[in-house]
Amino acid sequence: MPCLATSDRYTIALPQGHRFPIAKYELIREQLLWQGIAPPEDFYDPGLCAEEDVLRVHTTEYWHKVRDLQLSPAEVRRLGLPQSEQLVLRSLSSSAGTLQSALRALRDGVALNCAGGTHHAFADRGEGFCVLNDIAIGAAHLLHHGLARQVLVVDLDVHQGDGTAAIFRHEPRVFTFSMHAGANYPLRKEQSDLDIELPLGTDDAAYLGQLHAVLPGLIERVQPDFIFYQAGVDVLATDKLGKLALTPAGCRQRDEYVLGLCHRLGLPVAVSMGGGYSERTADIVNAHCNTFAVAYELWGAASCRPLPAASSPITAANVHAPTRV
Repeated sequence: MPCLATSDRYTIALPQGHRFPIAKYELIREQLLWQGIAPPEDFYDPGLCAEEDVLRVHTTEYWHKVRDLQLSPAEVRRLGLPQSEQLVLRSLSSSAGTLQSALRALRDGVALNCAGGTHHAFADRGEGFCVLNDIAIGAAHLLHHGLARQVLVVDLDVHQGDGTAAIFRHEPRVFTFSMHAGANYPLRKEQSDLDIELPLGTDDAAYLGQLHAVLPGLIERVQPDFIFYQAGVDVLATDKLGKLALTPAGCRQRDEYVLGLCHRLGLPVAVSMGGGYSERTADIVNAHCNTFAVAYELWGAASCRPLPAASSPITAANVHAPTRV
């Protein structure tokens, strides 16, 4: 019975011709409804992430620069997105989506964020279209509140989850696994607990073979009681920034395998969307929607229920409003 976090805040105005496909977040919701994969009652607005959750992961200096729109021109270039109050709210909303998905997955087995997967955000900086690291925020929340003992991050975006790896470098309760294209962004890789660098042009058979060979043994070794799955679809052959060669069918088989293992082993899993930069927006949206379809096939289609009041979505009152200086 998946619950799907989404918000009008996920989509913001970007300069014309910007290469980040911001429209996909609204289109994912529309496509899921149009295809009948998800009913309207399964969508909810996760609110905004609380400042205390942001500061468990990010430095106070960096967060205040983001919040107050004080990033330097160099920091904005590294981020790849123009700073604005809308971007701050979008980042807080998307992070809340993954945090709330984690809380719902503890109850329902699975929950999905219609955005998120911003794994290039470091504790002290943003990079690669990633302002706040939603997966790290969600994992830190679970650990801080004693809701998880051992977390496994399964990051299958085509780009290494460098920010997540760096944030949890010295945290044994979070195991970071990233399987990505080797000769691709970021140029300087971080050290995850397990990195698998794939040759450029890796196809369905080689990709799935590697995943099948590694993931069951990794779960057995790490013994997680919670999984965050970053399901980037920039692994597609059509992706402008990916450099791998998966077909849509292969990408769906990847999701079927990861989510199927979680379902079979009874491991709660929170799913975030990650990247996708195919020339045709429809290719991006269809691949993302396949992830949701797989979750519904495995966990069933009963309607999402709200959490008890103590875990209800966070509101804007929990975070300082962005201010201009």
